[in-house]
Amino acid sequence: MSTREFDVLVIGGGPGGYVAAIRAAQLGYKTACCESEAYADPKGEPRLGGTCLNVGCIPSKALLHTSHLFEEAGHGFADQGIVVGKPRIDVAKMLERKNAIVDQLTGGIKGLFKKNKVTFIAGHGRFVKRDGERWLIKVGEEEVLAGQVVVATGSKPRHLPGIEVDNKTVCDNVGALDLESVPKKLAVIGAGVIGLEMGSVWRRLGAEVTVLEALPDFLGAADVDVGKEALKVFTKQGLDIRMGCKIGEVKKTRSGVSIEYTDKDGKSQKLAADRLVVSVGRVPNTDGLDADRVGLKLDDRGFVEVDEHCASSLPGVWAVGDVVRGPMLAHKAMEEGVMVAERIDGQAGHCNLDTVPWVIYTAPEIAWVGKTEQQLKKDGVKYRAGKIPFAFNGRAMGMAAPEGFAKILADADTDRILGVHIVGANASELIAEAVVAMEFDAAAEDLARICHAHPTMSEVVHEAALAVDKRPLHF
Repeated sequence: MSTREFDVLVIGGGPGGYVAAIRAAQLGYKTACCESEAYADPKGEPRLGGTCLNVGCIPSKALLHTSHLFEEAGHGFADQGIVVGKPRIDVAKMLERKNAIVDQLTGGIKGLFKKNKVTFIAGHGRFVKRDGERWLIKVGEEEVLAGQVVVATGSKPRHLPGIEVDNKTVCDNVGALDLESVPKKLAVIGAGVIGLEMGSVWRRLGAEVTVLEALPDFLGAADVDVGKEALKVFTKQGLDIRMGCKIGEVKKTRSGVSIEYTDKDGKSQKLAADRLVVSVGRVPNTDGLDADRVGLKLDDRGFVEVDEHCASSLPGVWAVGDVVRGPMLAHKAMEEGVMVAERIDGQAGHCNLDTVPWVIYTAPEIAWVGKTEQQLKKDGVKYRAGKIPFAFNGRAMGMAAPEGFAKILADADTDRILGVHIVGANASELIAEAVVAMEFDAAAEDLARICHAHPTMSEVVHEAALAVDKRPLHF
């Protein structure tokens, strides 16, 4: 078999990888992308899209939407004068819809590859050696030569020692998306993004959900006001969230699973559940690259060591997404993919990690960008804050979504926006305005002087900007 040659080879077909490949091809480089993970492909063929499209971002949002409609039909319609019978969930049909969306989007990437003349190679990519000015990469049984290599192998769920994940009774994110029926009792270890989203899905559909979190503070990485508001709202909805828990022995039982843990007061507790979701973070998927063979540097946690432009210590080798420092977010990976392709082309591509937005797609949604109030206090930065609740917003009231707030933190001297934090309906969309503002180093006064359509949820962001200067108009 002859060795194929490319200008650019991307190892991994997730958000960072396929975007890097498409952008490199757009810039005129002969580009290939390899992927070996089949996920749930019925033919067992490798699928593009990575964790995000196959078993993460996309399928979870499909389930969140369906479960939200189910809950609205059962509890929200009556208040608006809509009379329906008691809703019933067809789990199989819900999963069928979710899978159809995944199939459509992952197949769409193949269409984008064809449109942009990217060669897709099925197989696991691993380094072999430096061959002159190129890299020899083994992809499955094939050898490929490439002048530039982009590592975009993503991440995998972090599992707890002693807890076997079978994705039937004990699940990670993959199994949590495919439960064949609504469990009567669902336990979740980890109150992060995945735990809260999956807990919300199955609670809405009728499960009794208990969330066990090791940390003492709820959503400790978010702004302190966000954590307090979210805990209050989620508890009111019915999520049983227990903080400061140290997990002990986890055993499968005849009826499900038994979890022993120590609570925040040091007392031993036992929780019985039909199903368990383990969502305690993710780890970089770099153990199959043969990095040691070529001297590609990994840190002690398995991340590829890169500079601010995602260049590794090896000539012509880059890494993006979940395998490098920074938040493990699909949109961050995409930005890095574009940056690397443009850097290969000699352009000044960049990815500003300080303006990468975070989103949790619960109801209400949670989104933020920039610094939290506790970070500013720790760093000794003088700031002013403007915070406005959605409860007084006409659109929020009309949508029966009065929960939450928008909060803007601005430098006390320059008024430059340092952070924006939103809990509320459509927060995932509203945060984009804040990202744009911060990318242009806008001041709170800039947002305050921009006309926002009425009635819209975005008016609360506008009012929060006015509140930084203590001059809100509707609160």
